[in-house]
Amino acid sequence: MPSATADLATTWAFLEEGVDHIMTKLQTGVSYSKYMSLYTVAYNYCISSKINNSTSETGLGGLGNRTGANLMGSDLYNHLIRYFVIHLKQLRDQSETLQEENLLRYYAQEWDRYTTGANYINRLFTYLNRHWVRRERDEGRKNVYPVYTLALVQWRTNLFVPIQQKHTKLAGAVLRLIEQQRNGETIDQGLVKKVVDSFVSLGLDETDTNKACLDVYKEHFEGPFIAATEKFYIQESESFLAEHSISEYLKKAEERLKEEEDRVERYLNTQTRKVLISKCEHVLIREHASLMWDSFEDLLDYDKDEDLQRMYSLLSRIPEGLDPLRKRFEEHVKKAGLLAISRLAGEGAVEDVLDPKAYVDALLEVHQKNSETVTRSFRGEAGFVASLDKACRDFVNRNAATGSSNTKSPELIAKHADLLLRKNNKLAEEEDLEGALNRVMILFKYIEDKDVFQTFYTTKLSKRLIHGVSASDESEASMISKLKEACGFEYTNKLQRMFTDMSLSKDLTDSFKERMQQNHGDMDITFSVMVLGTNFWPLNPPGHDFVIPAEILPTYDRFQKYYQQKHSGRKLNWLWNYCKNELRTNYLNQKYILMTSSYQMAVLVQYNKSDTLSLEELLVATSIPKELMTQILALLVKAKILVNEETDQYDLNPSHTTYSLKDFKSKKIRVNLNQPIKAEVKTETADVLKAVDEDRKFVIQATIVRIMKARKTMKNQSLVQEVISQISQRFAPKIPDIKKAVDTLLEKDYIERVDGQRDTFAYVA
Repeated sequence: MPSATADLATTWAFLEEGVDHIMTKLQTGVSYSKYMSLYTVAYNYCISSKINNSTSETGLGGLGNRTGANLMGSDLYNHLIRYFVIHLKQLRDQSETLQEENLLRYYAQEWDRYTTGANYINRLFTYLNRHWVRRERDEGRKNVYPVYTLALVQWRTNLFVPIQQKHTKLAGAVLRLIEQQRNGETIDQGLVKKVVDSFVSLGLDETDTNKACLDVYKEHFEGPFIAATEKFYIQESESFLAEHSISEYLKKAEERLKEEEDRVERYLNTQTRKVLISKCEHVLIREHASLMWDSFEDLLDYDKDEDLQRMYSLLSRIPEGLDPLRKRFEEHVKKAGLLAISRLAGEGAVEDVLDPKAYVDALLEVHQKNSETVTRSFRGEAGFVASLDKACRDFVNRNAATGSSNTKSPELIAKHADLLLRKNNKLAEEEDLEGALNRVMILFKYIEDKDVFQTFYTTKLSKRLIHGVSASDESEASMISKLKEACGFEYTNKLQRMFTDMSLSKDLTDSFKERMQQNHGDMDITFSVMVLGTNFWPLNPPGHDFVIPAEILPTYDRFQKYYQQKHSGRKLNWLWNYCKNELRTNYLNQKYILMTSSYQMAVLVQYNKSDTLSLEELLVATSIPKELMTQILALLVKAKILVNEETDQYDLNPSHTTYSLKDFKSKKIRVNLNQPIKAEVKTETADVLKAVDEDRKFVIQATIVRIMKARKTMKNQSLVQEVISQISQRFAPKIPDIKKAVDTLLEKDYIERVDGQRDTFAYVA
């Protein structure tokens, strides 16, 4: 071991032998004392202030013309450089004849040995790094590095670059191995990782040697790797598609993308992931997106769920990849919905007699099937949900059954809800009623003219309540709650008031009966009444006179008097067209109870005085219009209660023995004669639509006043747009109707035109 004052030649001779042993024979081991001797000699030389007489030698790429302590450091540093250069030249010479995987194995093996040795050498020269190297770098000499970094710089300059310059031997060999793996061959992934990691390690940030730098990796490996990847997948995807179906290609593309993700994890730098996957997505998906879009409808038609999932998953990876799918999906759903209703309408179902259940089931089937597709294949993605909703809104409101009418669909859906909520309903028996109502609400969401549904629903509810045919109060309340949740309190206010009226009417009937028993013990007529608020019930009194039969007149008069005493100032309008009666037959061997409408009752009680009556006599006795009377009589004749042997002459059956063969008979004691009359059904629809039109006029006017009160002045176009925006949740207003409402409000002085400003209105306070 040289003395602390030994000269450079003596010092370096001792150090070089130790450095070489560490760099080339480390596997044979280094004793602790030997290592400490080397460390001490390097340390002693660095702190020596003695300046040798011999001239300082300048190393390769090193530093010269320095004095004092600086000279000591630069001497050692230059000798280290010279050592690394000579050592690496030997390695380079040995690699000359090697090719492909053999070259990579040699390179990886030497890299492991070299970097391990360099680590030890770096620690030997800790003092040099800590003082001399740091000071040199602080003074701006960026070409001076800590010893370990110096070893890497020398490796890069004297081994890596020369080998790589010969036909990119290193990176080319790595890329060919990766291609072999892509072609299904097994490769040594650990070898690839070692070589690729060395490219990362060789990067150098001149300003901070501890900072990772990927310039070598990107220049020599990542760039060529991405180019090779692009070329490989362009060729593969085109040749694969030429021989296979789109379904198989989707599977292949999915597999390839997963492989590339794995490749990054196994042996590439993580920063390559983004650029690699982006390139693969471009080549495998973007370049063939048109083909995927064009094949989408076939996959939908044949319910290829797995393929749809794959296509969604792949196209969601590229910008705007899903937009064409969403548009095609919307068209597909719309087409399916229109086709389903066309088939239904084509099966002989006339528009007026289309079965509401069949209609609703057809709509729901299309919705459910495609809703499941959205959830299962498109992961419930918001864009596809919006496409489904838009398509459903289209075919629910406009289809073969609705024709040009916007009111037909809400009417049929409301009628279906009515059927569900009635007693003895097979639909409710077959399946869960609550579930069936939830499905009605699915369609309700898509109805544009919700006010039409509301009016039909209110009308049907009123009939259910009047005739006592609701399945249950719980189901009625549940449906109203659903409508309230969907449209707000105002939408269901009337419906809730109807239930209140029914409850009050029950109490009123009970108290009236109690009073009558106290005052009139001779009452032999069972009587119950419903007093319903005109504003809340969609019921119209008959538009003709009616002679109240003498049999019920005393009860009528007593109730009128009782009600006026209880509620002075209220006017009762009697809705004879909705009343029901029960008559007991005393003229037949078997006694029957006939359940009739008030008009049928008024006709039949006339036969208490005579067995045979003419049409004219019946018209005079009841004041029922002739058109309605003929329908009532036709129904009674059909039921064999009356016999019509002569024109306009109606006899009670049997009033003479000649009719004995046609005697009225029934297996049931209670016989329901109160069947709906066609004219009434048609009138109901017409009345509902008329009521809707009237309501709309007021809704539009009220909306305009509300907007103008808030804005004070507004241009016509802006006002129209704002009205449409506010009302569209309830119904789709027509622009001519809005203009009419504006004219009406101008006449009534709610708004006025602004002088000098065209098409501008102001609110009149």
